Amino acid sequence: MTSETYEGGCLCGAVRYRAQGAPDHADHCHCEMCRRHGGVAFETWVSFPSDRLAWTKGAPKVYVSSDIADRGFCARCGSPLTFQYKERRNLMSVTVGSLDNPQDIAPEGHNWYDARISWLHLDEHLPRYDRE
Repeated sequence: MTSETYEGGCLCGAVRYRAQGAPDHADHCHCEMCRRHGGVAFETWVSFPSDRLAWTKGAPKVYVSSDIADRGFCARCGSPLTFQYKERRNLMSVTVGSLDNPQDIAPEGHNWYDARISWLHLDEHLPRYDRE
């Protein structure tokens, strides 16, 4: 077993998870669905192989947000928690903000950058990708 362990959960504590091992990737997403899901200017995700992420308390309620993906949230407090492509069930993304130690994850880029909110100006130097 790897020594890397990431834990997190929702605001009220009804849903908790643990991921073992290095993340597959982490990025910021600027698409409209992610903005609405989190009520934010952009949402930051970290993805783990699904078989290395386990619910340790409760489980998120799943919302079918589109033909291609599902999103999870706490049914009690509403905290946004997960994103998963239907065609890529081998990966589960969790919101970096739901991690107990979000500073442990460094995003690697910006997705759907062309859909960002016009007043958002970023000074860092991460790669920027337009719509997929």
